[in-house]
Amino acid sequence: MRVYVPLTLPGLAQAHKAGEIGPGPLTAYAVTPALREWYVSDDIEELEYAALNRAAAASLRSLAGDLGAPRRRVVVAVDVPDNAATADPAAGIGSASLGEVRIATAVPLAKAASVHVDSQEAERDVAAAADALGAADHGDDDAQFVVDGAEDHELLWYGVQEIPGLVH
Repeated sequence: MRVYVPLTLPGLAQAHKAGEIGPGPLTAYAVTPALREWYVSDDIEELEYAALNRAAAASLRSLAGDLGAPRRRVVVAVDVPDNAATADPAAGIGSASLGEVRIATAVPLAKAASVHVDSQEAERDVAAAADALGAADHGDDDAQFVVDGAEDHELLWYGVQEIPGLVH
């Protein structure tokens, strides 16, 4: 099963140094039954893209809590055994945890398929979105507009072999 693990650049650097993403339990995003029902599509690429975007939103939340991290969202796509990722069966379609899965243990970085990172051009919008996240969570429409602005930036695709260049 392909899962999308939200990180920050310092988190990616730590994973690279340790050779694994962890420790567990990890929160990741995947094509869950609830995500499939919410997205109403049978196209696996579209569903995986939706899961990737959910992980990017979680990465933004991590950035909001880590003021020292570069303002770039990071998601690592990892292949894990199907039984390694567990979705909450109570997570419904309207849930903030849509597509969320738990992985009990650390995941070897060798299982990563790709890394997705914001471009440097996105940093200003991502920084503004991280700053506005709290107000958006409390219903501020202007703040939500700023948060949505970060989503206008597509994450760039990197091969796993490119991680050293991303973290140094």
